[in-house]
Amino acid sequence: MQVYFTLVRRELAAYFVSVTGYVILAAAAFLLGWSFDVLLGSLQSDPTPMPITEVFYETLMFWVILLLMAPVITMRLFAHEKAAGTFETLMTTPVSDLQVVAAKFTGACVFFMVLWVPLLACLWIVHHFGGSPVGLDAGALGATFLGIFLMGAVFIAVGCLASALTRTQMVAAMVSLAAGFSLFMASFLPERAVGGGEGWRAQLLACFAFRDQMRDFVRGAVDTRPVVFYLSLTFFLLFLTLRVLEMRRWK
Repeated sequence: MQVYFTLVRRELAAYFVSVTGYVILAAAAFLLGWSFDVLLGSLQSDPTPMPITEVFYETLMFWVILLLMAPVITMRLFAHEKAAGTFETLMTTPVSDLQVVAAKFTGACVFFMVLWVPLLACLWIVHHFGGSPVGLDAGALGATFLGIFLMGAVFIAVGCLASALTRTQMVAAMVSLAAGFSLFMASFLPERAVGGGEGWRAQLLACFAFRDQMRDFVRGAVDTRPVVFYLSLTFFLLFLTLRVLEMRRWK
């Protein structure tokens, strides 16, 4: 475990010591502030009984941050080290492939969740000064961040796999963004399922209903089915990343 935590600290240092990490944080804070301004405008003109977290979920910037930041964060995980020549040095040290993949994934997840910290201040300000009839429910807030974490973990796992497959950061970011956007677009498929939502195909497509599942999270409802699905998909993608590293080790 000591090796794992050492690798995690190494990954976090790569984010918080470099200028790139703070550029990403500033961009996320800007997008959150922009959506926060839109949210204030909507509350002033048209009061809503919806929870504040659900109102924020309806803004475009919520999905932009969720879909865009994961590829930006993960594109450097393996691709940068391969291009810089440090990947071979890392893999020849007494660490396992599993520890490397787990540490890089953990570091990316921690940094991804740090991006969303300003959301707490934004929601509190809206609740305190917006005169919303619905209080900022702690359960809804916790469920919202749980949904963000689970969905972000899937996109980060996609980015890990994309970064492990290439030596170019830009290619890794583009592949990760395309895959993540495809998963998001799959959430529209259940609405077009044949049979009015019945049958095994409709049930399979319902697993990818990210928009509806996230709507439940922001309302404070936690369903175990999407939780299990997100965790299973994340571990499967990390398993593929591990296999890619093992294949490259034997080349």
